Amino acid sequence: MSSNPELLSFWEKNVIVKDRRLLEAFASVPREAFVPQYGDVAYEDRPLPTIRGQTISQPTTIMVMMEALDALSDEKILEVGAGVGYQAALLAYLVGPKGRIFSMEVVPELVHIARHNMAALGYHNVTILEGDGSQGFPQESPYDKIIITAACPSIPVPLVKQTKEGGVIVAPIGDKEDQVMVKAVKRGAGLEYEFLGPCKFVPLKGKYGFEKDGGD
Repeated sequence: MSSNPELLSFWEKNVIVKDRRLLEAFASVPREAFVPQYGDVAYEDRPLPTIRGQTISQPTTIMVMMEALDALSDEKILEVGAGVGYQAALLAYLVGPKGRIFSMEVVPELVHIARHNMAALGYHNVTILEGDGSQGFPQESPYDKIIITAACPSIPVPLVKQTKEGGVIVAPIGDKEDQVMVKAVKRGAGLEYEFLGPCKFVPLKGKYGFEKDGGD
């Protein structure tokens, strides 16, 4: 199995995905390679467990986030929460060979897995970084866009500072149990918010997250 035609059709018919490049990315990036233990259900529309209580998100949730982010060719994007690297691979496809993806992860085992997946699948424009993603990666800032794949009490201040003027941050905001997906556009020192609907993610770790033992 290399995709899910019914899911692609559902997204199109329900206008969940307007950007056809996202459909191409979903069809091109082998999701089963990131969760080989669940290869037979890799394209079902549900989250799947990885390790250490983490998950690979539901495909529809990923598409909603990616549609809001609107990653373009040649952009530099920061992802907070690499996991096993699946969403970083989708981003890599969208920004193309001249774009750059920096993806942060706190769990050492996931860092190792994500780096292995990037190398094995040939995504050379992705850099997997181990560290506290809630503080970002200022060495490569400013970023055109930032995407956060863990629940945040609010968008971390360092990430706002590391985003270009007019740049976009997509993140699930709320408490540990329930969140709302938001798209925030940087305007001067502030953010303009668009609310995209309810969602549920694992908590953000790190200085600006829920869990203060380091991480993203």
